[in-house]
Amino acid sequence: MTDITVATRFAEADTVAGRVRGSWRGEPGAGGSAAFLGIPFAKAPVGELRFAAPVPAAPWEGVRDALEFGATAHRDASGITLIPEPAIPGDSTLNVNVFTPAPGRNGAALPVIVWIHGGGYISGSPASPWYDGRAFTRDGVVTVTISYRLGFDGFGCIEGAPSNRGVRDWLLALQWVQDNIAEFGGDPARVTIAGQSAGGGAVLTLLGMPAAQHLFHAAWAMSAALADVSQERARAAAERLAALAGVTPTREGFASVSEQTLHGLQSKAGDPEPDDRLAVARSLLGDGLPWGPSVDGELVPRPTIESLRAGVGADKPLVIGSTDDEFTMVLDGAARKLRFIPVGIALAKLGVPRARRRAYLADNRAQRRLGTAAMLGRYVTDTVFRSTVVRVAEARATGAQVSAGPGHAATWAYRFSWPSPTKRWALHCLDVPFWFDCLDEPHVAAIAGDAPPHRLAAAVHGAAVGLARGDDPGWRPWSDAAGTTRVFGGAASAPDVIADGYRSVRALV
Repeated sequence: MTDITVATRFAEADTVAGRVRGSWRGEPGAGGSAAFLGIPFAKAPVGELRFAAPVPAAPWEGVRDALEFGATAHRDASGITLIPEPAIPGDSTLNVNVFTPAPGRNGAALPVIVWIHGGGYISGSPASPWYDGRAFTRDGVVTVTISYRLGFDGFGCIEGAPSNRGVRDWLLALQWVQDNIAEFGGDPARVTIAGQSAGGGAVLTLLGMPAAQHLFHAAWAMSAALADVSQERARAAAERLAALAGVTPTREGFASVSEQTLHGLQSKAGDPEPDDRLAVARSLLGDGLPWGPSVDGELVPRPTIESLRAGVGADKPLVIGSTDDEFTMVLDGAARKLRFIPVGIALAKLGVPRARRRAYLADNRAQRRLGTAAMLGRYVTDTVFRSTVVRVAEARATGAQVSAGPGHAATWAYRFSWPSPTKRWALHCLDVPFWFDCLDEPHVAAIAGDAPPHRLAAAVHGAAVGLARGDDPGWRPWSDAAGTTRVFGGAASAPDVIADGYRSVRALV
């Protein structure tokens, strides 16, 4: 099972279900790597399996081509993010893609990164050219990207169906890695899970899940969007969706409606006023994301922060951070209309309590010069993303004290502060091509300009490689007292590592 077959541009490796054929990029043994695309880890989630827990893929005979990306749960090619994420039609949407410099070399024992894409739990694709693992394989790291069911099909609350189907997809994909990655040159005992936005939220959800602890060994959460949807809210959204679709809120009722139809209705069911930006912002700030992992009391036994505070995942190293201006740009188009409205009044319109907005504005005096629109966007950024960094870091510090398990691992915090020359801000998704060190990919220029700094990519990517290899990412860990934070892409005159790097969001924690 450890042989390698190379015929012009092909490489082969074995999996538990059967042998697969991938393609070489570059020369074997000379810095090249192989890509195995669209390997199914589960049967197609259609028919009787549509709202079921994922079922491992059936075995096949002969050699299966893994030369093209498989079908994606992502159906809308336009997407909702700034990342190019193709939508590939088809039913068999539960696949993994493996990028490796050592296919078929069982015993190479290279570190492994498993990437979980973002997209608000309703969108996103593992087939993005930004997620190509070429740079990681260059540095001796096997890279796996995984797919999962999205939106209501993946996360909706359905009477008579298992909860958190998308989370179960993550678990089965990670089990596939444990069972098969050695045949691709990877070490199943050195698996780092990583993701951005909803993918970062997935990383934290898995970190706080007792059922996932044996499947990975370190974690990197970028711009993590935690869902932790309550059962009450999940049921209410399902009932609204059923009413919109004209069916009963049961497995049989929803199964009678096409995936495309439910996808078209789910935004209205999740946010009763989806066309009212202010109402959507209030809902996001007050209730969080409408779709995503729910606290079902079983697979996800409690909210993630509570689990981390109780010591779950305390033995696993974590790097967590955000961009400085994740969603600051969302109201750029309304800047002229809002310029005469005081920030405090605007925050009050968002439903921010008086004491909270006073404390927040006191901690962000310097930012008020950006104007009301930018400050509202910054408040959304800080509430949804940046305060999560502090809450997670502090919860893990508590968890390290109360856990009776093995040794406690460190938490490292960072900020990505380099502003986009085309979008003005250090905005959501901007850090992803730097993390993957793929600045030459054609789509990157739209968000990072024509001359993005390769030294910054080397620093961010190098930190990820360091964590995957079992080292530290290159700066001092977080502590409650110091709040040590690595700043990527800050002003040339400013230090790279600072104390209390998230001080401006303390009023929100």
